[in-house]
Amino acid sequence: MLTEEPIRTRFAPSPTGMFHVGSARSALFNWALARQQDEGRFVLRIEDTDAARNKPEWTEGIIQALAWLGISASDPHFEGPYFQSDYAGKHRESAEQLYKQGRAYYCDCTREQVQARRDNPNLGYDGFCRDRGLEPGPGRALRFRVPEGGPTVVDDAIRGRVEFDHASIEDFVIARADGSPLFALANVADDIEMQITHVVRGEEHLSNTPKQQLLWEALGHTPPGWAHLPVIVNEKRQKLSKRRDKVALESYQQEGYLPEAMVNYLMLLGWAPGDDREIMPWAEMEPLFRVSDVNSSSAFFDEKKLRAFNGEYIRGLSVEEFVRRCRPWLDPEVAPWSEENYDEDIFRAVAPLAQSRVAVLGEIVLNVDFLFLDQPVFDEASWTKAMKPGVGAEMLSATLKRFADPELAWEAEELKSALEEVGQARGLKLGKAQAPVRVAVTGRTVGLPLFESLEVLGRDRTRHRIDAALARLNA
Repeated sequence: MLTEEPIRTRFAPSPTGMFHVGSARSALFNWALARQQDEGRFVLRIEDTDAARNKPEWTEGIIQALAWLGISASDPHFEGPYFQSDYAGKHRESAEQLYKQGRAYYCDCTREQVQARRDNPNLGYDGFCRDRGLEPGPGRALRFRVPEGGPTVVDDAIRGRVEFDHASIEDFVIARADGSPLFALANVADDIEMQITHVVRGEEHLSNTPKQQLLWEALGHTPPGWAHLPVIVNEKRQKLSKRRDKVALESYQQEGYLPEAMVNYLMLLGWAPGDDREIMPWAEMEPLFRVSDVNSSSAFFDEKKLRAFNGEYIRGLSVEEFVRRCRPWLDPEVAPWSEENYDEDIFRAVAPLAQSRVAVLGEIVLNVDFLFLDQPVFDEASWTKAMKPGVGAEMLSATLKRFADPELAWEAEELKSALEEVGQARGLKLGKAQAPVRVAVTGRTVGLPLFESLEVLGRDRTRHRIDAALARLNA
């Protein structure tokens, strides 16, 4: 699909309030293709002609989502954003050109009239006004005159040769009675104006392609290279739906997915680099990407796999970078602790421990909150499991006494040995011996390594929490 002429791809979303992961995949494929050449350009065009779906904050959301993925106006391959509404005059000119050439005609038929003339209303428009010679006027829409006989052949880089019989394509409306163009014409006119060479988009647009190709040709231009990406499905092999599935890119951002992990995963929805590797940074994927290598079969959006990808990328960060990336979730403005209680030096001390355990950055709060709260927040299921009669209170009492020994060095290894001794004296292995202490100190049965946590928390705070847990048990 590479050509000698400069590649110009386009991404043309409608502002709808959320950025679909399928749209993100399409944008990335277009971005990768455009960047195959120094002169290549990725054109962002906002389809904003539907006033009900056009809000400035939604447009800004699209721009921010693209920037999060690494598709930014600061890159020389980026062009735009353009707004379809700014090209309304060109759309009308194109409609007028098609009318004057005899490639379009005016029609005053209502839907009811068309249905009354047809035995099967599903057959669509019957061409009644083709030869009536109507001129523009109230209630008269402009229809494109589909050629008789023969098919329109779409050469798709992913699906190969796809034929559409003209007998199955009705003379479709390209402009309303008030002169405003419909999507098919506006879309083609914009692509021609912006010199788009390649249209890479979702499979659902394939059915529109023969009409658009006919318009390209009727307006005197060579159609772009077409490529229709495989549909993205959920675990039940149903097309991803915003009503049923988690599809908003913003949701994944808020949970703490890294953009580089998301980019890596989305690029593999229908394409593979040709070897067994899956974890691969953008800089390595981009030069390998070819639209012709995209598979036409549906692509499964596996959130569990995405989560695993994200965990790999988190573990690949430097500790300093991990600390920086976690800050939005640790900010006292949104976190459950006060500004006075938060200490980044303390977080930095446990960051390597947390980094190996979280799959998304949003999980960091539940892993470290015990360090910055006056008292831990108890998970009641954990409390019930750990504080069993005859074990919980006895272990806490004995541990409290052992930890009070001033000769005990407050270091992870020494604390572990001390607790092992307490447990062994009661016939308990370390796993069961430490459970009551972990819950008393952190509020949960799972989390960061216990003894490193105790070392950071300090002797006084640790003993205070064990004492408080004992009081709760006795109460």
